[in-house]
Amino acid sequence: MSSLSSRTKTFTDSVIRRMTRVCLKYNAVNLSQGFPDWEPPKAVTDRLAKVAHSGPHQYAVTWGAANFRQALAKKQKHFTGLSVDPEQEIVTTCGGTEAMMVAVMSVADPGDKVVIFSPFYENYGADAILCGAEPIYVPLVPPAYGFDPDALEAAFRQRPKAMILCNPSNPSGKVFTRKELQMIADFAERYDVWVITDEVYEHILYDPFEMVYFSTLPKMRERTITCGSLSKTYSITGWRLGYVIAPPHVIEVARKVHDFLTVGAAAPLQEAAVTALEFDDSYYAWLKAHYTKRRNLLVDGLRRIGLSHTEPQGAYYIMVDISAFGYASDTEFCEALAEFVGVGAVPGSAFFHEPITHYMRLHFAKNEATLNDALTRLSDIRKKMPHRRNPHLT
Repeated sequence: MSSLSSRTKTFTDSVIRRMTRVCLKYNAVNLSQGFPDWEPPKAVTDRLAKVAHSGPHQYAVTWGAANFRQALAKKQKHFTGLSVDPEQEIVTTCGGTEAMMVAVMSVADPGDKVVIFSPFYENYGADAILCGAEPIYVPLVPPAYGFDPDALEAAFRQRPKAMILCNPSNPSGKVFTRKELQMIADFAERYDVWVITDEVYEHILYDPFEMVYFSTLPKMRERTITCGSLSKTYSITGWRLGYVIAPPHVIEVARKVHDFLTVGAAAPLQEAAVTALEFDDSYYAWLKAHYTKRRNLLVDGLRRIGLSHTEPQGAYYIMVDISAFGYASDTEFCEALAEFVGVGAVPGSAFFHEPITHYMRLHFAKNEATLNDALTRLSDIRKKMPHRRNPHLT
């Protein structure tokens, strides 16, 4: 029988989604896959209920319903200060995942190189490989997750076609400073590189950190391909609504790629989501307070338990150092954590290109009761976890 595609041999299925299945197997509190356990804003679900009866129920315009794109352009203007043409500079996609794939496929040819910071959201490497491109990984060094400018320029000297930049970052929770972003921008300008930004956590930041949109930096709008999603901001991860924003000549290509990948995002969901895109600033203030409370709850709880961890600047993830438990494999540790402690986490090695296996990622997009339940279970972690000795530890 003929062989299957060789390009998929270098990566596995999603470790994040796999850990959700492990949580279901052991009835563990799922702090692995990042989706909330509360309902979307009532105004949005009320609008969806009306749309269920009134429509639209047939295809929207392939690159997005006009009123959805118009509402998105208005929101972008409000938060970035940049005017976006809804007719020429936006493609609506089936989630941020498709947006990233559309962006990479629109600029990268087989044999091209793509710069990716490590740790990284697991899809980025797969996106590049599925396009036939070669990822170049540049380390973000724990615990602050800063980068070495010389290492980054060394990657740019390899003449990549694009760089993928997640800000705020999954999984590290890092929010890049204006100075760091300007350094990336200078390299992108010097070496003529596209910058593909993943900004799905743009509204989930913690004081005193602020969101600097990469496209607003000098000369960067013309070479930035912005990818975003409504999933995290409005707690509608199952709706799969994302977008690409870029200059018109890029969007012309992105529309073609999107058309042949998925044809279009769900029309009734786009119609209902317009309500969310039209929220005023009070919603985003609430969102920030909502997640700040949960971040503090989990961070304080981990501190009391004595588990070493990062303090996220943005997004809703915490990296926990598990080296003290003596496991050679973080995957083995996380599976045992779900089985014996009843808490689901993602092994950190799913995010690092480097051979780093002593972290797990927890998320806190959960109700306070859920987080308190997880912390109660974690308080007995040293008693309940089976002993595994790491031969590399002395």
